[in-house]
Formats: sequence, C-alpha cells, structure tokens
Amino acid sequence: PSERSARVTLRRSLRNRSVRRSLRTSRTNAQRTLVNGTLEEAQLAVKKTITDLDIAARKGVIHRNKASRTKSRLAKKLNAVVLDRLNYQLQFDVHHPR
Repeated sequence: PSERSARVTLRRSLRNRSVRRSLRTSRTNAQRTLVNGTLEEAQLAVKKTITDLDIAARKGVIHRNKASRTKSRLAKKLNAVVLDRLNYQLQFDVHHPR
C-alpha cells in the first residue's frame, strides 16, 4: 500500500481497537451483573452495552448483524433473569403470604 493508505489504516486500527476493547468490557460487565448484580443494575448494564454495540456498528467497527445478534443474546439473558426473579418472588409470596 501507499504511505498514505498505510497511515490511514494505522489510524483506523487504533480507533477500532479502542472501540472494540470498550465494547468487550461493557459486554463483560453486563454479563457479570446479570449473574451477580441486582435487577436494576443488570438492566442498566445491558442498556449501556446495547448502546455501545449500536455505536460500534454505526462506526463500522463491527458488522451490524453481529451487533444485532449480540443484542439479542443479551436481551434473552436479561429476560431469563427477570423471569427467574419473578418466579422466585411468586414462589416466596405463595408460601409466605403477607
């Protein structure tokens, strides 16, 4: 490649690396919060990760289908956690009425 295209490639790869790294961190935090955190924390973490995925897809760092697939998987996990906690609450309420 020409010197100019080599400079452009270097600039883009540095930017993409930082966006990918923050995306990976965001996704990991969301997954950890789904397992260990409260429901509100999990919802906020997933919402932030979805925003980060949209930004990365818009910038062309990741493919839009990959962003969509990852968002779908995160939403499924969040919904499973919500249902699990609701079932636990209902089970507790049935056995111990107020």
